[in-house]
Amino acid sequence: MSNTITVRLPKELSQWLEKEARRTGLPKGRIVREQLEISRTRQARQAFLDLAGSVEGEPGLSQKRGFQR
Repeated sequence: MSNTITVRLPKELSQWLEKEARRTGLPKGRIVREQLEISRTRQARQAFLDLAGSVEGEPGLSQKRGFQR
């Protein structure tokens, strides 16, 4: 793994990262990578929620005969 980026952090975020690194004993880079992964995973799970409520049909369709389980 050798992809390097430089990011300028606002003071508050930098302080949070520093405290989190001290609290957990983890390197700051690892914390940043883990948070990026969490964000990426959350977005992937969110995609299917965009479809919620998009199904069209008669109201009460699941209550009609033959559609119940």
